[in-house]
Amino acid sequence: MNRLVIDAYAWIEYFNGTPIGKNVKDLIENDNNEVYTNVITIAELKSSYERNKLDFKEEKKALLGLSKFYYITLDFAEEVGKLHAELKKERKNISLADSFVLSTAKQLKAKVVTGDKDFRGLKEVIMIK
Repeated sequence: MNRLVIDAYAWIEYFNGTPIGKNVKDLIENDNNEVYTNVITIAELKSSYERNKLDFKEEKKALLGLSKFYYITLDFAEEVGKLHAELKKERKNISLADSFVLSTAKQLKAKVVTGDKDFRGLKEVIMIK
Protein backbone atom coordinates (compact mmCIF):
# COMPACT_ATOMS: atom_id res chain seq x y z
CA MET A 1 0.00 0.00 0.00
CA ASN A 2 1.35 3.42 -1.01
CA ARG A 3 0.67 6.40 1.21
CA LEU A 4 -0.01 9.72 -0.44
CA VAL A 5 -0.47 13.19 1.05
CA ILE A 6 -2.53 15.37 -1.29
CA ASP A 7 -1.84 19.09 -1.16
CA ALA A 8 -4.25 21.93 -1.94
CA TYR A 9 -2.91 22.38 -5.48
CA ALA A 10 -3.67 18.75 -6.33
CA TRP A 11 -7.10 18.79 -4.68
CA ILE A 12 -8.11 21.91 -6.63
CA GLU A 13 -7.06 20.29 -9.91
CA TYR A 14 -8.99 17.15 -8.93
CA PHE A 15 -12.16 19.05 -8.03
CA ASN A 16 -11.96 21.17 -11.20
CA GLY A 17 -11.65 18.05 -13.36
CA THR A 18 -8.67 19.40 -15.29
CA PRO A 19 -6.29 17.19 -17.29
CA ILE A 20 -3.85 17.47 -14.36
CA GLY A 21 -6.75 16.63 -12.06
CA LYS A 22 -7.20 13.36 -13.96
CA ASN A 23 -3.67 12.39 -12.92
CA VAL A 24 -4.62 13.15 -9.32
CA LYS A 25 -7.86 11.20 -9.68
CA ASP A 26 -5.93 8.16 -10.90
CA LEU A 27 -3.83 8.29 -7.73
CA ILE A 28 -6.62 9.09 -5.27
CA GLU A 29 -9.04 6.50 -6.57
CA ASN A 30 -6.46 3.71 -6.85
CA ASP A 31 -7.18 1.07 -4.19
CA ASN A 32 -3.43 0.52 -3.76
CA ASN A 33 -3.06 4.03 -2.37
CA GLU A 34 -3.88 5.28 1.11
CA VAL A 35 -4.77 8.98 0.84
CA TYR A 36 -4.12 11.60 3.53
CA THR A 37 -4.75 15.32 3.82
CA ASN A 38 -3.23 17.56 6.47
CA VAL A 39 -5.91 19.66 8.17
CA ILE A 40 -3.97 22.81 7.23
CA THR A 41 -4.78 21.93 3.61
CA ILE A 42 -8.48 22.22 4.46
CA ALA A 43 -7.85 25.84 5.52
CA GLU A 44 -6.03 26.48 2.23
CA LEU A 45 -8.88 24.99 0.21
CA LYS A 46 -11.56 26.90 2.12
CA SER A 47 -9.63 30.13 1.62
CA SER A 48 -9.32 29.51 -2.10
CA TYR A 49 -13.02 28.75 -2.46
CA GLU A 50 -13.99 31.83 -0.42
CA ARG A 51 -11.74 34.11 -2.48
CA ASN A 52 -13.31 32.74 -5.65
CA LYS A 53 -16.84 33.00 -4.19
CA LEU A 54 -17.40 29.25 -4.52
CA ASP A 55 -19.27 26.88 -2.24
CA PHE A 56 -17.01 24.32 -0.54
CA LYS A 57 -19.73 21.96 0.80
CA GLU A 58 -19.58 19.25 -1.86
CA GLU A 59 -15.80 19.26 -1.99
CA LYS A 60 -15.66 18.95 1.79
CA LYS A 61 -17.97 15.93 1.61
CA ALA A 62 -15.78 14.39 -1.08
CA LEU A 63 -12.66 14.97 1.04
CA LEU A 64 -14.28 13.19 3.97
CA GLY A 65 -14.91 10.15 1.78
CA LEU A 66 -11.64 10.08 -0.13
CA SER A 67 -9.03 10.96 2.46
CA LYS A 68 -7.88 10.36 5.99
CA PHE A 69 -6.96 13.52 7.87
CA TYR A 70 -3.69 14.22 9.58
CA TYR A 71 -4.16 16.40 12.64
CA ILE A 72 -1.38 18.44 14.14
CA THR A 73 0.02 18.34 17.66
CA LEU A 74 2.22 20.84 19.45
CA ASP A 75 5.33 18.69 18.86
CA PHE A 76 4.47 18.26 15.19
CA ALA A 77 3.98 22.02 14.81
CA GLU A 78 7.47 22.59 16.22
CA GLU A 79 8.93 20.04 13.78
CA VAL A 80 7.20 21.86 10.94
CA GLY A 81 8.67 25.18 12.07
CA LYS A 82 12.16 23.70 12.09
CA LEU A 83 11.68 22.17 8.63
CA HIS A 84 10.24 25.43 7.27
CA ALA A 85 13.26 27.39 8.51
CA GLU A 86 15.62 24.88 6.83
CA LEU A 87 13.66 24.87 3.55
CA LYS A 88 13.52 28.68 3.38
CA LYS A 89 17.31 28.78 3.03
CA GLU A 90 17.05 27.36 -0.49
CA ARG A 91 13.34 27.69 -1.35
CA LYS A 92 12.49 31.32 -0.67
CA ASN A 93 8.82 30.98 -1.65
CA ILE A 94 7.92 27.77 0.17
CA SER A 95 5.02 28.44 2.49
CA LEU A 96 4.45 27.32 6.03
CA ALA A 97 1.40 25.36 4.79
CA ASP A 98 3.65 23.54 2.28
CA SER A 99 5.94 22.65 5.15
CA PHE A 100 3.00 21.12 7.04
CA VAL A 101 2.22 18.98 4.01
CA LEU A 102 5.83 17.89 3.55
CA SER A 103 6.22 17.12 7.26
CA THR A 104 3.05 15.03 7.12
CA ALA A 105 4.53 12.99 4.28
CA LYS A 106 7.78 12.51 6.18
CA GLN A 107 5.89 11.44 9.31
CA LEU A 108 3.75 8.93 7.38
CA LYS A 109 6.57 7.76 5.09
CA ALA A 110 4.42 8.95 2.22
CA LYS A 111 4.74 10.97 -0.97
CA VAL A 112 3.28 14.45 -1.48
CA VAL A 113 1.09 14.75 -4.58
CA THR A 114 1.36 18.28 -5.96
CA GLY A 115 1.99 20.50 -8.93
CA ASP A 116 3.39 23.29 -6.76
CA LYS A 117 6.82 24.25 -8.08
CA ASP A 118 8.05 24.96 -4.54
CA PHE A 119 8.17 21.18 -4.00
CA ARG A 120 10.09 20.39 -7.21
CA GLY A 121 13.13 18.19 -6.69
CA LEU A 122 12.22 16.88 -3.24
CA LYS A 123 12.44 13.09 -2.89
CA GLU A 124 9.12 12.90 -1.02
CA VAL A 125 7.17 14.41 -3.93
CA ILE A 126 5.18 13.18 -6.92
CA MET A 127 4.83 16.10 -9.35
CA ILE A 128 1.57 15.98 -11.30
CA LYS A 129 2.53 18.77 -13.66
